Amino acid sequence: MLVVLLILGLLTAIAAPHFGRVAPRLEAKATARQTVALLREARGLAIRDNREVAVVVDLDAGAMAIDSGRRMDFAKNLGLQLLTGTAELIDDGSGRIRFYPDGTSTGGRVTVTDAGRDYNVRIDWLTGRVTVDD
Repeated sequence: MLVVLLILGLLTAIAAPHFGRVAPRLEAKATARQTVALLREARGLAIRDNREVAVVVDLDAGAMAIDSGRRMDFAKNLGLQLLTGTAELIDDGSGRIRFYPDGTSTGGRVTVTDAGRDYNVRIDWLTGRVTVDD
């Protein structure tokens, strides 16, 4: 019994440092999926309410929000980038992605970055489809 406990203790001591490297990746991946959910919600609102809905991405504040009010804040340790049309840029640190009543959008990409991995959330301009590269 003591030998088994000793072996389990050694395995735990060896494995514990690796958990610290996995946690940020999980946080970035979860954030990318939350970004997808928020963008899909905006597209759904545009179709349901038959109106244009904008999602503002504020890189300086590390947040994004649907114009109707729902907001999502990003963890400070994650990097954030926005690729959108020139006409959708608000200033150097923020821009918009618009969804239209027919489901289309202005298109673009939001990239969530941790120390070793980028998660690209892509918005197709023709279909409005929102996907994430895993």
